[in-house]
Amino acid sequence: MYYFILLLICLVFPVQAAPPAAPVVTYTVEGQQASAQWTLSGNVDGYKLYWTPYPINASDNAISVVDLGLKTNVSTTLANGTMIYVAVAAYNQDGESAFSNIEVIAVNNEFSGGDTTLFDQSSTAFANPAPNLDDEGLARHLIGDNEFEQAFVTAPAVVNSGLGPVFNNNSCVACHPKDGRGIPPEEGGVSNTFFLRLSVPGSDPKTGGPLPVPGFGTQLLDSAIFGVQPEARVETAYITIEGQYGDGEPYQLRQPVFTIADPYTELPGEYLISPRVAPPVFGRGLLEAIPEQTLLEWADENDEDNDGISGRVNYVWDMVSETTVIGRFGYKASVPSVLVQNAGAYRDDIGVTNELLPQESTVGQSQNDGLSDDPELKPGVLDDVVFYIQTLAVPGRRNIHDPDVKRGQILFDQVGCAACHKPTVITGELEGVPAVSNQVIHPYTDLLLHDMGPGLADGRPDFLASGQEWKTPPLWGIGYTKVVHNHTFFLHDGRARNLAEAILWHGGEAEKAKESFRVSPASDRAALIKFLESL
Repeated sequence: MYYFILLLICLVFPVQAAPPAAPVVTYTVEGQQASAQWTLSGNVDGYKLYWTPYPINASDNAISVVDLGLKTNVSTTLANGTMIYVAVAAYNQDGESAFSNIEVIAVNNEFSGGDTTLFDQSSTAFANPAPNLDDEGLARHLIGDNEFEQAFVTAPAVVNSGLGPVFNNNSCVACHPKDGRGIPPEEGGVSNTFFLRLSVPGSDPKTGGPLPVPGFGTQLLDSAIFGVQPEARVETAYITIEGQYGDGEPYQLRQPVFTIADPYTELPGEYLISPRVAPPVFGRGLLEAIPEQTLLEWADENDEDNDGISGRVNYVWDMVSETTVIGRFGYKASVPSVLVQNAGAYRDDIGVTNELLPQESTVGQSQNDGLSDDPELKPGVLDDVVFYIQTLAVPGRRNIHDPDVKRGQILFDQVGCAACHKPTVITGELEGVPAVSNQVIHPYTDLLLHDMGPGLADGRPDFLASGQEWKTPPLWGIGYTKVVHNHTFFLHDGRARNLAEAILWHGGEAEKAKESFRVSPASDRAALIKFLESL
């Protein structure tokens, strides 16, 4: 009778089934094989696998769903470089679901530079040859490495002749120590890895580029050979800006103020300056190999997807082809190639003329040495240094399995950083440099111009780039800065003293992302920074 009554009660008043338990999923990635497994839990009628590409794209948020039934594992082969969000949901017949934690599955994501990646965690992390160079390529790379380190002296001299007459530094490596990042001047101090770009309002009618300052050109040269007066010196001061995170924790930013002092001749009444700290030089061959079509597909000048991001390419003058092409290098994407970048650095930074730029930058100025304007750089040196830069190894990621790093990677996308700092791209062919061709890489850049707001503005246009626009810098290797240089100065002028300050300086198109970071809990901010340090 007891059981009959119990059965009757259950029929009249059915017991509500307990909701399904969320699966605890273990993900494994070995090579290109990705798998997930979990334990069958109670009150479950099946499982579904959800996935979507990382990062989330505002114009394509499609989520794929696979019903696995009561399977408790799944395995698949993914393409090299794949990055996806994955979650598993348990469900029952009542339509209730319980989701596992969302994770990012990445295939070979630690290989930031594809086959050019090297896992050197020492102070030489930026200065290695790409490991996929053949014997001939390695030999040429080492020749270029030697030339990159050569110091130039005043003419006449047996070797490395032609320094100046005015210059910023006497060698490539002096500006890019260990192939890496320079430092800004401290207040009242100087830095030999820092300089000022110059121009007067307007643009060159032929090239579209900045107009030089009469008597100074487009770069302030603060050093000179014996008997010649430097163009000027730079005085530096900093203004402290107080702020606080959403949880009340205070922070301070420093805004630099640069002034040109003691010019050798009178400056015009109106001129524009833009400060520059020398950036790292590794990975440039890979960036040069990214197809133009990819950059154009990334561009969204009119923000047609309504995500608040409107990146655009900078079209610049290429002195080699004598045409207008897409710019990739420099803080404003104002340089089209590694060749043009290096030729300009030799002539402008060091004062050494070369086959592309055979005239001194001081032509028409009183400091011009009056010596022959034949190229001072020996034949072949420029090409060897270009190849060296193009074939430097990219340092591999660290700590990719750290839970905070993995969570920070998700936050990097959720905050909005990945909209501009695009994680993954496939390079095309770069003529003469097979090591960087057809590589799946993770540079975290789109090489596009973005309006970064008035806080970072220099007010100096550069081809199509306005005074508030800057190119998205690649983030690969950024976590090694402290290891290589024993400092953490970031942004174009080195004003940020750490990664958090660099984020807090973002404005304009990045204002929303900056604010998301600023108001995030301290633990989330720390996780995002830890992810950046893993790059």
